[in-house]
Amino acid sequence: MSNPITSVPVAHSTPGEFNPADVDMPAMRAYRFMRVQAELRAADCAAILVQNPVNIRYATDTRNMSIWLMQNPGRYCLIPAEGRAVLFDYPNMNCLGTAPRIPEIAEVRLAQAYSFQFAAEHSSTVCSGWAAELDDVLTHMMGRGPHRLAIDRVDFEGVDALRARGHTLVEGQRLMELARTIKSAEELACMRYSLKVADLGMQRMHDALRPGITEMALWAELHFANIANGGEWIETRLLSSGPRTNPWLQEASNRAIEAGDLVSFDTDLVGPYGYCADVSRTFLCGNQRATAEQQLLYELAVEQVEVNCALLRPGLTFRDYTKLSWTIPSKYMEQNYGCVAHGVGMVDEWPGIAVDADDPLLMDGVFRPGMTICVESYLGEVGARYGVKLEQQVLITETGHDILSRFPLEPKLRR
Repeated sequence: MSNPITSVPVAHSTPGEFNPADVDMPAMRAYRFMRVQAELRAADCAAILVQNPVNIRYATDTRNMSIWLMQNPGRYCLIPAEGRAVLFDYPNMNCLGTAPRIPEIAEVRLAQAYSFQFAAEHSSTVCSGWAAELDDVLTHMMGRGPHRLAIDRVDFEGVDALRARGHTLVEGQRLMELARTIKSAEELACMRYSLKVADLGMQRMHDALRPGITEMALWAELHFANIANGGEWIETRLLSSGPRTNPWLQEASNRAIEAGDLVSFDTDLVGPYGYCADVSRTFLCGNQRATAEQQLLYELAVEQVEVNCALLRPGLTFRDYTKLSWTIPSKYMEQNYGCVAHGVGMVDEWPGIAVDADDPLLMDGVFRPGMTICVESYLGEVGARYGVKLEQQVLITETGHDILSRFPLEPKLRR
């Protein structure tokens, strides 16, 4: 059954009880590893080399300096279509003991990082050794190659080095996105906990919102709640107030928020256990009544989200969802959000579902039970003072959908 956005206050102090011992973490790890290997076999790939920290976390449930390693490639993992993975951790001996002992990992080695920061003028030599080691591990895993090897991302030197050894390289991010699409019960328990942490952060923001507070000071309340409760990072800085709410996608600034301002934000929060809480809300600063313009924008945004949430069900195609989705009034169309919905898991995921049914890049696909989807709305007329951002996180169930995000609407903006 669908759950509408409520107006019930949420707790101020804790995100609620969650004991990871109550979640079968080994079962979650085994499920995710199985999903990756199933995609490899479906693509006729011998293995996948993953360097994206999110993909490594998904496949092995290990992490190490995730944000830093997103821009400094120095950690990777080779996952075979059959058998156990070899993890190559950050090239420092102290890192050999950081990964937990889990059955899916056969061995932990030190990475050979060949990018300029690590190797400078020696990069070609280091890269040659990197490819030789991977080739050796692949031979022990799968027999002598060459092999079809999927890769989620790699520098061009690495591509050249692996191809020089005869391997056929396959785009691997697609395989990882497809593997991550269907969530297990254990994954959903972790996601719900991240959403509770986001609720706590949003409540802190709501309580702290007063005339004179800066956008960045308000945004810091969400970061505090996430880190204090075991969360990991926040993907963006999307909070804006007053005239900065239109157009959308402006990052938090030092602007002092004024009485009567709308404040719109998108959590983009990667919380405990690596799962994303991607929720948007719009608040009203101060105790005065909202203007008619503010109320109209807000009610239309609520209507868009609620109509599009109500459509979600297993078996519905992405194309049909776009065709059936709430019609955006023409005056808001130029600055629409850009998609009506998108996948979410550890971070934002496939699919990205277009607003326009005639979009030549409209994706094929079908909603399936276990998918988690974020339903989006941004309404702001070109040249107007305000815009409103709302977003709900939704689970596709066997019979319909369940709205996972529970943080209430802003009662001061309801008519």
